[in-house]
Amino acid sequence: MRGRAVGGASDGNYTASAGCPTLDGLGAVGGGAHADTEHVLVSHMAPRVRLLAGLIERSRS
Repeated sequence: MRGRAVGGASDGNYTASAGCPTLDGLGAVGGGAHADTEHVLVSHMAPRVRLLAGLIERSRS
């Protein structure tokens, strides 16, 4: 696999550029990133945690 330049500021850019398969976008649901209006939708937190836990559990199988 070859690295390629991508936009954004995720730490995943480092792992992806090193050729490591990288999954990004599992963070909180919300809006207004890095602004006074930044917020998280609390009602979305539990489903996101369950998704991440399921992915981790599946990777161990």
